[in-house]
Amino acid sequence: MNKIRNFCIIAHIDHGKSTMADRLLELTGTVTKRDMQEQLLDSLDIERERGITVKLTPVRMDWNGYILNLIDTPGHVDFSYEVSRSLVSCEGAILIVDATQGIQAQTLSHLTQALELGLTVIPVLNKIDLPASDPERVAKELSDTFGFLDSEMIFASGKTGLGVDKILEAIVARVPPPRESTAPYSRALIFDSFYDTYKGVVCSVKVFDGEFSSSDMIRFNATEAEVSILEIGYFKPKMVKSDLIKSGEVGYIATGLKDVGLCRVGDTVIARVPETDPHMKVEPLVGYKEMKPMVFTGLYPISADDFPDLKDALYKLKLNDSSLDFVEETSQALGHGFRCGFLGLLHAEITHERLEREFGMSVIVTTPSVGYIFDGHEIKNPSDIPSSATVLEPWTRVSLISPEGYVGTVMQLCQEHRGILKEQMYIGQQVKLIYEIPLSELVVNFYDQLKSGTSGYASMDYEPIDFREVEIVRLDILVGGELVDALSYVLVKSKAESFGRSMVSKLKDVLPRQNFSIALQAAIGGKIVARETIAPYRKDVTAKLYGGDVTRKNKLLDKQKEGKKKMKEIGRVSIPQEAFLKVLRLD
Repeated sequence: MNKIRNFCIIAHIDHGKSTMADRLLELTGTVTKRDMQEQLLDSLDIERERGITVKLTPVRMDWNGYILNLIDTPGHVDFSYEVSRSLVSCEGAILIVDATQGIQAQTLSHLTQALELGLTVIPVLNKIDLPASDPERVAKELSDTFGFLDSEMIFASGKTGLGVDKILEAIVARVPPPRESTAPYSRALIFDSFYDTYKGVVCSVKVFDGEFSSSDMIRFNATEAEVSILEIGYFKPKMVKSDLIKSGEVGYIATGLKDVGLCRVGDTVIARVPETDPHMKVEPLVGYKEMKPMVFTGLYPISADDFPDLKDALYKLKLNDSSLDFVEETSQALGHGFRCGFLGLLHAEITHERLEREFGMSVIVTTPSVGYIFDGHEIKNPSDIPSSATVLEPWTRVSLISPEGYVGTVMQLCQEHRGILKEQMYIGQQVKLIYEIPLSELVVNFYDQLKSGTSGYASMDYEPIDFREVEIVRLDILVGGELVDALSYVLVKSKAESFGRSMVSKLKDVLPRQNFSIALQAAIGGKIVARETIAPYRKDVTAKLYGGDVTRKNKLLDKQKEGKKKMKEIGRVSIPQEAFLKVLRLD
């Protein structure tokens, strides 16, 4: 027990977490140089392509007689739930700060969580090898903001490996070992899980009490399901089979379960209850706090036959993405699908891409929206909200950190999105702004506008605070006189008309022409606020005529007019799936 150290790496996005993890794996000899590759712990293709960490990843390292269990964590605000799961499974944390950028929004957020859980924090200034780095200035920021001593800070470079040995020494010296266990039973916390074709549901666990062996029968506290362990072991970083995992260690338990609903992330696994007291009450471990979805979109299969496969894929994704929430729903335009809840727009986009890449699912993603409260009930689907009503909308507390030169740009952006300034303070050469902003203003393009307006220097973090009254309207889109429920939007009344005009203009460009004219309308209740018309195909029915009286030409034109009128009355505009994809794309 005294030779075990459990720690995670926390940092703002793109501050060098994955690169630092690579150097730790190299220095401890966990991965040979032949098998080494960049971002080794980022196992998803999408993580490597985007250069971001989406999934937490555990790995066991052996160094100088010590067992070091590392859990690599994401840095983007949309994946803060992954960080919370890592923190409850550790006794220490390495706080990495980019020496060229200094303290950022997620630096503050993640560090606050770690300190609240009583973790030992080791501050590391990364990227000191870059010409633009200013480690002395950033060290002073850390000292002034968080109270770190100069002797506690480690100057390092994840790229060159400089100072990485000092990080390992600090982990052994400063991070406390796991607490001693005297419980007469075995308990472990499931902090992650995934599905394996041959091994069924595989749980990533931190053992708090007792030990687990491959011959044990285990029970899940939440679902009360019982199953014999199929296999047990560690991550190095690939799964390595073992006979035991003991108290304080991090490993995996392969359950053989095919029903993914029986295993829940955050649940407690129980084993080895004394035979003398088989009904002994075993208290569940205190897991991470459950995250509440903030952004809602609809996911629909392009082919109705793919609905069962989409359902199965979502259940398997939920195994290692516990904040993903979904319920079945039906749309008049798109058929059967799911209303899914996410923590943010990037979370929704990543989930969409994972469905396509990992499960081969082609899906349509509807307009992002937030949950409103109307008559005491939470409404997640825009089509369920009255055409005009006073509802309660979610508000957030947004922390923004920006260089001094961009403060005016950031303030203007927040004011345009109904922001209320609450606090302003200086952190070295940067300014921290605290705003209260409606969540509906954040979910579409606020983050992109913030990055483009500040040349990529500003950062943000947000958390929900409360619900407040707002007068909203539901903007409906009618195509050929028929309501398309998948294109309904909920907007603040002052922005509805301008948005409606842009929406029908976009639809006009993507919908195919028919043999009759198609009216595209944006309506609020019974009032049409915008209209465009898609012109019909034209055929020159008089081309075959030559000479003769003009009445022959008029007769043919009148006959064509009557035919188009009849076609319009009995015809129905079919909206192709490609048009939905273009109109409803997340960007």
